[in-house]
Amino acid sequence: MATGERPAAERAAELRELLDRYNHRYHALDDPEVPDAEYDRLLAELKRLEADHPELGRADSPTLKVGAEPLAAFGAVHHRVAMLSLDNGFSDEEVRDFDRRVRERLNTEGPIRYSAEPKLDGLAFSATFEDGVYVQGATRGDGETGEDITQNLTTIAALPQKLRGTGHPRLLDVRGEVFMPVAGFERFNSEAVARGEKPYVNPRNAAAGSLRQLDARMTAARPLDLFIYGVGYVEGRADALPARHSELLRRLSEWGFKICPQVRVVESIEGCLEVFHELGRLRATLPYQIDGVVYKVDDLEQQRRLGFISRAPRWALAHKFPAEEALTTVLNIEFQIGRTGALTPVARLESVFVGGVTVSNATLHNMDELTRKDVRVRDTVVIRRAGDVIPEVVRVLPERRVPPLESLVELPARCPVCGSPVVREATQAVARCSGGRRCRAQRREELIHFASRRALDIQGLGEKLVEQLVERDWVTSPADLFELTVERLADLERMGEKSAQKLAAAIAASKRTTLPRFLYALGIRDVGEATAANLALHGGDLAALRRALPEQIQAVPDVGPVVAANVTAWFADPENAAIVDRLLASGVTWPDVVKPAGGSLTGKVFVLTGTLARMTRDAAAEAIATRGGKVSGSVSKKTDYVVAGAESGSKLTKAQALGVAILDEDAFLELLAAGEGAAGG
Repeated sequence: MATGERPAAERAAELRELLDRYNHRYHALDDPEVPDAEYDRLLAELKRLEADHPELGRADSPTLKVGAEPLAAFGAVHHRVAMLSLDNGFSDEEVRDFDRRVRERLNTEGPIRYSAEPKLDGLAFSATFEDGVYVQGATRGDGETGEDITQNLTTIAALPQKLRGTGHPRLLDVRGEVFMPVAGFERFNSEAVARGEKPYVNPRNAAAGSLRQLDARMTAARPLDLFIYGVGYVEGRADALPARHSELLRRLSEWGFKICPQVRVVESIEGCLEVFHELGRLRATLPYQIDGVVYKVDDLEQQRRLGFISRAPRWALAHKFPAEEALTTVLNIEFQIGRTGALTPVARLESVFVGGVTVSNATLHNMDELTRKDVRVRDTVVIRRAGDVIPEVVRVLPERRVPPLESLVELPARCPVCGSPVVREATQAVARCSGGRRCRAQRREELIHFASRRALDIQGLGEKLVEQLVERDWVTSPADLFELTVERLADLERMGEKSAQKLAAAIAASKRTTLPRFLYALGIRDVGEATAANLALHGGDLAALRRALPEQIQAVPDVGPVVAANVTAWFADPENAAIVDRLLASGVTWPDVVKPAGGSLTGKVFVLTGTLARMTRDAAAEAIATRGGKVSGSVSKKTDYVVAGAESGSKLTKAQALGVAILDEDAFLELLAAGEGAAGG
């Protein structure tokens, strides 16, 4: 089995490619390739990978968005209160952990009252009412800004155009979910097939595609329904609203809003679990699709006290239904090439529904994994949605093999992209293409990494544009980016003069950076953000680093012999050295790195995990280092603090097991501020 972070990097690259393609098909072409549930699964896996391996983060990663950027074809609507996503739980144990955290934060040992609601499989929206009259509707979009779908929502009979009763706030923003009932979906698809049109894959995609039609008459022709599940912004008479979420839903119902009839109020987390298992049994009989149950602390004042972490509330959890298995056929086994040349075998599958989700591929990680499971083309395999997140080949059914038997796929001797020899060290599970930048796949991934948010942060330079630059051989190394002209950029597909000017300005602006960002952007193997920051702060300036011997680099905190050898070899390579010289000559620069001479965090070891909402990971690392602290990439008994952001993974779990102090973002910022106060005093 592979060790380290290389397989994770290749899997993350695969996930980003898939998610970007699915986004493009859904949002730009209005032709979804996979169900939204499949997208959600892959996105959750990518979040976990990026949380466990911070160096995998990229500027255009789908994990940095709550939803998707609004289409230009629709008007933009800014949400007065952000439309948040929810943290997920996949087991009873995780649900009880959620309840424990809630009670600890509220400083109570008694049971918490929860509202348990089906997690609807549709499209989230907001609807605004002024003086009781519907005035505007919007999709969730990226959480901050959505698409104006005012007219489309009007066509759904379940949304009142004028509220009933009295006591409405002057301005009321409700949140809900548009869905297509199962019966309506089946009827709609049958009619589409009869007309010779392409049917939708499942009700969720059908609802999403229907609500986002540019012609509201098209939306009106679709069998859509909706439920309201909460309130966003309120202005006027807010003090008259009920003090509990469940009572608020009843009030909304009295005003004419449609509320899911399966909502239940329970007196403890065990009651939540009873609802979950009951709805799991009833799932197939419900008139609409659900993929889990959402638990919300019922007391609104307790919700306020609990607050939020990143883009998810601390007072709510989405409990997803368990994994399901299905049989499918392996159509092909291909190899993908990553930034460092690693070859990752991927099983291409005959599309199969697994619990309402289409699965069409699964990673096999590396050759050892492929060989261990003995996966071959034409095999019948068991596919599992592990934790509702990862499509996994569980096992092969050899009894279903039909002669002639396919041979076990062998590691290609040459790269399938560039034809260079493939090499594999005896001690490594990962095989690599030796082509370096001559390989278009490696070059493409190198450029994407160089432009990523935590590297040089070239805004607007995404994967599609990089792919064009590589295919046209306009950019053969990161240094070539700074020689691109507005005229040349304007020749790219989907790039006009104005867009080209903006991108050229972003490339120019990226020249002003920091040494940790620059070192991370170079893409040296095994040098993530934390290592780059340590090299910058403890290894001296760039010139000294380029001359350093392995033993000198290994003296940098948390840098071992393998990383030291990688750094030395990278800078010793003539091609790399020439690229660095060209980058510096083009004007890439940074302020001098000031080595800490003592501070409030001197000697303290930190580990960063998850996503922080108010600062980037490299900014957090720099803040720690300038106060004398160290940032490590792994948790051990020597770790003083683990800073846990949203979607924290195995590092948080290990910290809890070792009893290491854990700081959320608020506590971390307080610690930094306290240090500034001490320094100022």
